[in-house]
Amino acid sequence: MALATVENVTFAYPGAAEALRDLSLELGEGEVVALLGPSGSGKSTLVRALAGLVPHFHGGRFRGRVEVCGHDTRRVRPAELAGAVATVFQDPEDQVVMTRVENEVAFGLENLGVPPHEIWGRVEKALESVGALHLWGRRAIELSGGELQRVCLAAALALRPRLLLLDEPTSQLDPDGAARFLEAVENLDATVVLSEQRVARALSLADRALFVEGGRLLFDAAHDDAVAWLEAERPGWLSPADTLAPPAVGREALHLDAVTYAYGSGPPALVDAALSVARGEIVALEGANGSGKTTLAKLAAGLLEPDHGTVEREGRVAYLSQDPGRYLVRETAIDEVAFSVGGDRGRAREALARVGLGWAADRHPRDLSSGERERLGVAAVAVARPDVLILDEPTRGVDPDRKAALAAWLAEEAARGTAVLVVTHDATFPAHRRIRLGQPAEVGVAV
Repeated sequence: MALATVENVTFAYPGAAEALRDLSLELGEGEVVALLGPSGSGKSTLVRALAGLVPHFHGGRFRGRVEVCGHDTRRVRPAELAGAVATVFQDPEDQVVMTRVENEVAFGLENLGVPPHEIWGRVEKALESVGALHLWGRRAIELSGGELQRVCLAAALALRPRLLLLDEPTSQLDPDGAARFLEAVENLDATVVLSEQRVARALSLADRALFVEGGRLLFDAAHDDAVAWLEAERPGWLSPADTLAPPAVGREALHLDAVTYAYGSGPPALVDAALSVARGEIVALEGANGSGKTTLAKLAAGLLEPDHGTVEREGRVAYLSQDPGRYLVRETAIDEVAFSVGGDRGRAREALARVGLGWAADRHPRDLSSGERERLGVAAVAVARPDVLILDEPTRGVDPDRKAALAAWLAEEAARGTAVLVVTHDATFPAHRRIRLGQPAEVGVAV
């Protein structure tokens, strides 16, 4: 008997086109299923349908049937599925409800009525399983995006659900954290749906794969058949290019020397950090979650002033935050992009087309998927043609084809003389130099 059944489901969000179209599938007990597809294809909507959030929370037009753990989601509320179903969404910032890490992980257990003497042991085990036990006692607001993602993962694992729904769960995790989490998932006694844009990572533990495109299920196949289909139809999804032509390096456009910074009265987030980026080169800044990458990027952009040390910049600097969806201010995508170039819609339209969003010019930014909003953010900062371009995790939620297009576009920008700094956990994203933040937070040598 299937643990979950999706039968002829068609769904459209209010005022939008259909996100799912006549989609059917079954999930068996204990399966690990990789959910693949381009940005905006309907993957997140399918996850929400399995969680009961579609249609109850999002509204819209729903047709068909979803049954999870013997419950028809049209007749039960998402809260009634809690415990049997746990979900980790793309944006951990929107999921956290408690101020302290351990309380966040305990929150779901308390709501399920788990005996108090069991709760803290399960909290400890869940945090340890994702490499986040050291975050016990920390305030959620103080955590990096990757650290917060680990906490949300721990909160879901602590529930010991029968069905675990994961929407880009490793998008902000460093490689060690991602490997540790996937190991924990592999050892679960649960059915897992893993929506991931890092395809090789998802397939490494999947029994089966689904590919959704345009709201339709393009294929549903066992692991080996899925790999064969991808090799034939989407070869770039399995073996992304990770090399660039040698750069024509110009003069230095960004230089940080002996930079130290602390948030308020807390411990230093960076100590004696040094970094330089020249015109014409793309530099990837890597490091563990919480090592200070975003802090360094904000210092480089001038959003923060160092407590000690110096930051020198040449020309105009543009910065794309880790979660650009939080900073959208206009009612349409084209106006969002045109905002930084004095309302020049012609330039904005060109920038949207460059990131594959020409079709979305008149759409509200909030109606776009997470990966599409990421690309919108790239267009909005790049349209001004800055001298220094700083991107913080720009591939989060972006499918392999679009990631390759972004890499090609950044190579063009660098060839034009732009200095590019990319904060990333993606070891396959092409760069001329890779620099790793060490522990506690010192910039290491190029690798």
